[in-house]
Amino acid sequence: MTTIRRAAVTLPAADLGPANPLPPLLPLDEAHHVDERDLVGTPRDMARQIRCAPLDSVLPTPLYDGYDRRRAPRAFDALVLENDRLRATVLPGLGGRVVSLVHLPTGRELLYRNPVFQPANFALNGAWFSGGIEWNIGATGHTTLSCAPLHAARVTAPDGGEMLRLWEWERLRDLPFQVDLWLPDGSDFLYVGVRVRNPHDRPAPVYWWSNIAVPEECRVLAPADEAWLPHFGGGTPIGHERRLRRVPVPEWEGADRSYPLNSPHAADYFYELPDDARRWIAALDGTGRGLVQTSTAVLRGRKLFVWGSRPGGRRWQDWLTEPGTGGYCEIQAGLARTQLEHVPLAERGEFTWLEAYGPLHADAGAVHGADWAGARTEVERRLDEALPRTRVTAAYEAWLACADAEPGEVLAVGSGWGALEVLRAGEKLPGTPFEESTLTEAQEPWLHLLRSGELPEPDEPGPPGESLVAAHWRDLLETAVARPSTEYHLGVAQWHAGDRAQAVRSWERALPRASVRWPLLRCLAVADRAAGDGERAAVRYGEAFDDLCEGSADGAGAAALVALGRETLEALLDAGRVSTARSVWERLPRGVRERGRFRLLGARLLLAEGDPAGARTVFDDGDGVEVADLREGEEVLGELWARLTDEPLPARYDFRMRPDGD
Repeated sequence: MTTIRRAAVTLPAADLGPANPLPPLLPLDEAHHVDERDLVGTPRDMARQIRCAPLDSVLPTPLYDGYDRRRAPRAFDALVLENDRLRATVLPGLGGRVVSLVHLPTGRELLYRNPVFQPANFALNGAWFSGGIEWNIGATGHTTLSCAPLHAARVTAPDGGEMLRLWEWERLRDLPFQVDLWLPDGSDFLYVGVRVRNPHDRPAPVYWWSNIAVPEECRVLAPADEAWLPHFGGGTPIGHERRLRRVPVPEWEGADRSYPLNSPHAADYFYELPDDARRWIAALDGTGRGLVQTSTAVLRGRKLFVWGSRPGGRRWQDWLTEPGTGGYCEIQAGLARTQLEHVPLAERGEFTWLEAYGPLHADAGAVHGADWAGARTEVERRLDEALPRTRVTAAYEAWLACADAEPGEVLAVGSGWGALEVLRAGEKLPGTPFEESTLTEAQEPWLHLLRSGELPEPDEPGPPGESLVAAHWRDLLETAVARPSTEYHLGVAQWHAGDRAQAVRSWERALPRASVRWPLLRCLAVADRAAGDGERAAVRYGEAFDDLCEGSADGAGAAALVALGRETLEALLDAGRVSTARSVWERLPRGVRERGRFRLLGARLLLAEGDPAGARTVFDDGDGVEVADLREGEEVLGELWARLTDEPLPARYDFRMRPDGD
């Protein structure tokens, strides 16, 4: 029977760093959208779900952008599920990532296992890392829980053995979810039962994609003859899709795109599966061996993501791991056809499904033959032999009977935000207890507001803490005594709700009475920039930075200095206030100025001061510029290089992911 044990996974790891204390009033990326003209002719449910509640803010979650690229050995707490056929290793402190799935009879690793922990700026709120199986919930993109702890506990599995339950409260959409993993005795497949619940009296938009990293030297097969391919046209960075085109599978533009390295550029292929088709996707190597994932019908979508064979994609592969360790692609499974969609979940409703992950060995000649239909048929035949569809259905039904089972031994603890929400609503969620004992200092002021109707003022100067923005918290803030801290958080909630004018009024009301002014001034500066008034934004950013420098720069104040310093420099340079930008630069600690993002800002500052040679030196000296939080699709390195020289962009700065001319 399945056993679950504690273990440690030691990896060369970069420091995640503290959360950014500034509320993310604007998203890291523009909202994903598709031109209405391009929805003509798409399936009606797909068009409706593309229009459904696209995310325009990552509030209330904080950003994580304080990580670096200096790696040292670090032991991560792990939970290992094992039977006589498979061993799965899960990191509950990093989003419940399944970092390894080993087929014991052959010793074969079925996943791409990243040999390092290196955060990069890919998640909706920043920090993310590559490799393994990740559970993406919330909105289009990598979940805000990518590097966050989840609750974990033992539960009795449907067959009487042990099951690992992971659960947490997803804060973007205010939805609790659970992921149950177990290995039936003698099974070659890891079963994963997933439930997303809507505890509210209103519908909620739901996004879910299970992302599976596998070695890229493979052929990816799914039961489809067509795929939806986002096109990044009109100078739009990757991730801000503007057009969807329907392309044939596997051949398109003279190449077989089922082989990841046959795509020159990064690309997403969302397969169009027939309604009655079994849901599966497989990645098989030259010998016909590899990983297959299948599920019940609710998880309808399947996708292949590739980095491409061009220099930009290869650079990203090296950036995310240790150079020379081999590349990866991702096979994925989701609730909708594409990742531009959100699926409405009825009030008090739930989505449930079962996934299965395991090894597959098919005839290599058939898998890699020219006959696409024959290759698919061979893979599906082998899948039916290894794991019949009826067995998946039976496992799902057996799991449903255990979904409400109360957890036993607690193996890991997540955040206290779920406990706060359960206390507010006054109800329990069977199977996923959010205990009051998990509340921390972050929830204390909000618990005080809930119980007394007043939000306490901070005892010490410093960043004001995380804001809650859901309608029920906004209502409590609106009726609380209008102290400066209350007005600050109310303004953030109003901004999130789309009432930007009222948010500005709340922040302006608080400003004359606030003992610490910089958080309010910074919010007003963001509002000015969003309104197109870069000049006034620059002035307010300067005032905010001055106010912060007069206070403490210890602890959370140091993180605020880094975050506000960056925003202030960017605003001042954009507004042409070069001398003020130089003054801000000189007041930053040397350790901050030596960070990659700030070295890049320093090069911009030198260029603005008329010193292109000095700016070029930043790129050429030593290790050059390593911007640890470089955003997926961000092309600032290439753009600044082009302003300095006509020379080709050096390979170490080439992160370009788009076809030339797009």
